[in-house]
Amino acid sequence: MGRVNTRSSLVLLATTLLVSALATPGLSQESDPTATGDPTTPEASTPDSTTPTSTLEVFLITVGAGRQVWERFGHNAIWVRDTVRGIDRAYNYGMFSFDDPGFLGRFVRGEMDYWMEGFDTERLLRAYAAADRSIWVQELDLTPEQMGALYEFEEWNERPENRFYRYDYYRDNCSTRVRDALDRVLDGGLRTTFEGVETGTTYRSHFRRLMAPDPLIYVGGSFAIGPATDRPISAWNEMFLPVRMMEYLREMTVPDGEGGERPLVIRELTLYESTLGPEPEGPPDWRLRFLGVGVALAGLLVLLGWLGSTQRSARFLAALTSSAWALVQGVGGAFMLGIWFLTAHWAGYRNENLFFLNPVALALAALIPFAAMGKRGAVRWARGLATFIAAVAILGLILQPLPWFPQTNAEIVAAVVPPTLAMAWVVRQLTKEPGGTGESIEA
Repeated sequence: MGRVNTRSSLVLLATTLLVSALATPGLSQESDPTATGDPTTPEASTPDSTTPTSTLEVFLITVGAGRQVWERFGHNAIWVRDTVRGIDRAYNYGMFSFDDPGFLGRFVRGEMDYWMEGFDTERLLRAYAAADRSIWVQELDLTPEQMGALYEFEEWNERPENRFYRYDYYRDNCSTRVRDALDRVLDGGLRTTFEGVETGTTYRSHFRRLMAPDPLIYVGGSFAIGPATDRPISAWNEMFLPVRMMEYLREMTVPDGEGGERPLVIRELTLYESTLGPEPEGPPDWRLRFLGVGVALAGLLVLLGWLGSTQRSARFLAALTSSAWALVQGVGGAFMLGIWFLTAHWAGYRNENLFFLNPVALALAALIPFAAMGKRGAVRWARGLATFIAAVAILGLILQPLPWFPQTNAEIVAAVVPPTLAMAWVVRQLTKEPGGTGESIEA
């Protein structure tokens, strides 16, 4: 869904790491598969108003998931063909470039501008097949007037002054732009048909389902996206996913001009079937895996804390490990606060994981080594902060069943709460005399 001119591998690496945190199916865009070197914008065809629109044909191209992060959500495009006038163009709304000036900063702030562009259809399809991505084509039974209006709109939309738009991972992406273009010529029929249809899914469930093959992205996104992604979505909203849109169009009917209805899709062809297999049907349930990680971390902290409370030689290692966990917590919490207050990434707002990844832990990370050495002020503050962080985590657990806290984050809770409670205990242990008298060491 996008064009990538790989000027800098560092930009690509940094962006991939940010995707893992912001997640958003977010980046469902992919490299322009037709790009060789430095691709140029194809020359646009000019509509001939004197030629009847009855010779036009319109298709929806749907491309399955690929291997790259930004290919996981698939892609689609509007294909307009007219063998009489020599028109054969596929309109792609997912264009972006890693090499655009300020790309990384705009990505972080949630202010990315994408653009649409038309390509030679055969070249596009061959490139996706070469990338081992499934390709389906649906011929749409639009009226000649609707097909003509769609073609003219796409040509207008491709003009330099019209092609750019502010990208949103879920609500305004390459697939929703295709959906809206079709809905426009159907006089709102697509939206009317599907807006009230319940799906039983959410933006988060689709993220988890499609990102499960990439554990780093899965974990980062699960931490970073908030409760707004847990609201149920309609079939209309679910068309942010190209494959879902293809499936819904199979059910769509339009007036036949004689008081009846006819299917919107005349025929559907599978042009290429990927060796990657079909998309997962549902999100994975990895709560036990995350709990296992959390319990293992907690066990390590408790063991080191116990040794550190009785052996001065082990005190340094216990303090270092506890401080490292506090640092992870603090950085994670500060990052989530940054998304909430400093960016346009609405999907990360009001993140309830802040109960469990507390930015206050940054201060604790700095204090723990000094507290372990018995510094009077550090001992008092470290104990207080560790207790506060643990109490906030427990409060988050208590509040979870309430309807005002709808976020689906059981996996995060399972992984983070056990080591957080263990860390609070370790801080208490490290600030006792090695003999276990319970008295704090003072400098």
